[in-house]
Amino acid sequence: MTHKPCKGPRLGVRHLQSFLLFLGLTVMHIARLNVSVAIVAMTNAATTNPNFPEYEWTEKQKSYILSSFYWGYILTLCPGSFLCRRYGAKVVLFIASCGTAVFSLMTPWCITWGGWQVFCAIRILQGLFQGVIFPCVTEHLAMWSPPEERNRLGAFSYTGTDCGTVLAMFISGMIAKGAMGWPGISYVSGSLCAAWCFLWLIFASNNATESRFVGEAECKYIESSLEHNEDFHDRTIPIPWRAIWTSVPFLALLVTRCAETYGLSTLQAEIPSYMNGVLNMEIQSNAVFSSLPFLAMWLLSYVYLIAADVLLKKKILSLTSVRKLFNTLSFWIPAAALIGIGFLSEENKNLAIVLMTVSVGVNSGATIGSSLNSIDLSPNHAGILIGLSNTVANVIPILTPLIAGEIVADKHNRGQWQIVFGLAAVIFFVGNVVFIIWGTAKAQPWDADDFLKPKDTETACEKPKITPAEVAPPIDPVLEQQISWPERYTAKAIE
Repeated sequence: MTHKPCKGPRLGVRHLQSFLLFLGLTVMHIARLNVSVAIVAMTNAATTNPNFPEYEWTEKQKSYILSSFYWGYILTLCPGSFLCRRYGAKVVLFIASCGTAVFSLMTPWCITWGGWQVFCAIRILQGLFQGVIFPCVTEHLAMWSPPEERNRLGAFSYTGTDCGTVLAMFISGMIAKGAMGWPGISYVSGSLCAAWCFLWLIFASNNATESRFVGEAECKYIESSLEHNEDFHDRTIPIPWRAIWTSVPFLALLVTRCAETYGLSTLQAEIPSYMNGVLNMEIQSNAVFSSLPFLAMWLLSYVYLIAADVLLKKKILSLTSVRKLFNTLSFWIPAAALIGIGFLSEENKNLAIVLMTVSVGVNSGATIGSSLNSIDLSPNHAGILIGLSNTVANVIPILTPLIAGEIVADKHNRGQWQIVFGLAAVIFFVGNVVFIIWGTAKAQPWDADDFLKPKDTETACEKPKITPAEVAPPIDPVLEQQISWPERYTAKAIE
């Protein structure tokens, strides 16, 4: 008689953890990305609230401000993986959000006496705190998500980045034009991060066995589905560094994530400037229309999520095929749209908005396409993989505003924006080709708990070569001449 595998409740604490991650990514992305709208308000106060200071920063100085967050961000990605393994996601994410909140609240006061240089310094410090986020999120999902629910819980959590992007652009323009002016953008984002800290501190747990809210059935379901032994959470699995860095699927994922980061960071950082410079849109409508592409991204991410569930449950496609299909849609459609955007001017304002909305919205499929792939390749080392891949990939957002700043000397020049968007399109295309050829959703051999132990085990278990002299029992000298060697060997074997 076969027994059905243990199932947890339809709605449980694992879903609560996913929801907390969603909220955390939302508020921290608001704090990260609102600067792209804030910087327009700070340098063009006439279109927002003229009662607050206006700064005459050059395009190059603006590009430094936009990219400075990532200078600190990449420094803590890999350390974040180790911190998460050592102290758990709960503590590390709590500290990250607290740091983000404090520096967001300090930003307006610091800028008034330090200018753009201090603004850059604050952004670097915020980046240092937020660098640990995705290693912790990935590790937390790996600890709480049963394999058959991994796409659902993981993709939902990651949609917090899209929600945060939408809110960062949408509400920032409204706040800047309101009574609080551009300083209110920092005050609101800092307060949201602080509020999330309290929720996380109360309801989060590093794994199901540590949670005081999880039921016995759900805990057993999660731990058994992940094939965790009783002592799993009490021991440390060695990291197979050489195997990771020589793994073709991981290297393919690395290239893909770099391409995704370049295209998306270009859109996030440059859309407000493009709409203000080429389409001549004032700050509030700029903020509203700048948020539309990311609103589409947020909503379409749920369409991708439902479609992936249907394809996998009905076994129409394998997980690897689903990842490659969704990644292709999320890379190549935006690539085509970006090329089209470069040829539009103020007269084609509506079409430009439609193309940008499509370009960014369809890109949401990259979450299921490649963002969650690190958990596929190695659930045991998912935090390490995301730390490594994000460290390399997030060098790109440092470069994209700087590259755009070098290309776009005149923000009203459409030809210069064509180069910016065309370059992003080419990188999108090539990155997905690499993923199609070498990507996979299969767990790699080096994910095994004992991957680094086989050599020692073989040495310990290897049977020693037996020589006749070792097998033969001690023979009485008197009988030695009477018993032949084959007879002695046979007698020993019988014993």
